[in-house]
Amino acid sequence: MLEFERTRPNAVTGPLGEKMTRADLPPRDTMRWIARRKAEVVAAVNGGLLSISEACDRYDLTLEEFASWQRAVEREGLPGLRVSRAQFHRDHANRKVRH
Repeated sequence: MLEFERTRPNAVTGPLGEKMTRADLPPRDTMRWIARRKAEVVAAVNGGLLSISEACDRYDLTLEEFASWQRAVEREGLPGLRVSRAQFHRDHANRKVRH
């Protein structure tokens, strides 16, 4: 962990192209996860501002939940993190299983 601390950047590029530091991250007690906040956490991890375990601990996320956010960002960017979009994919997958 010490090595990670020494090589950790002070800022990364956020999901909207802005400079983002740890102070810009969503609050630890975030209850309402809008797409932008999810994308900020993913950008922080991908940029090295937080480790995956720090993000999961800080925001009480499971590894699977965080990984789903990362996949959504990789596939569709910020719009992929919208709840309605996630619901669409879930419904689509359920329809495939039934047929």
